[in-house]
Amino acid sequence: MPAAKANSKFMAPLTPNENLGEIVGAKPIPRTEIVKKMWVYIKKYNLQDKKNKRMINCDEKLTKLFGKKQFSMFDIGGMIGKNVKK
Repeated sequence: MPAAKANSKFMAPLTPNENLGEIVGAKPIPRTEIVKKMWVYIKKYNLQDKKNKRMINCDEKLTKLFGKKQFSMFDIGGMIGKNVKK
């Protein structure tokens, strides 16, 4: 049985804009790595809501990206699409 192929759309390098670049760096990276780096940032600064772990409390950098003080972890994918150059 052949090995499963990685989904090329998820592995295609994307260039973060200035706001996203402050969190994940400015170099082109795959969408999967952007999500990983977002979670590293969220955990590093203890931004996950204490009562509802699915919600993320924004600091100054995340407020620039999401335009609000709190967002759902499920909003990360949509935010990536709006903040990268393909």
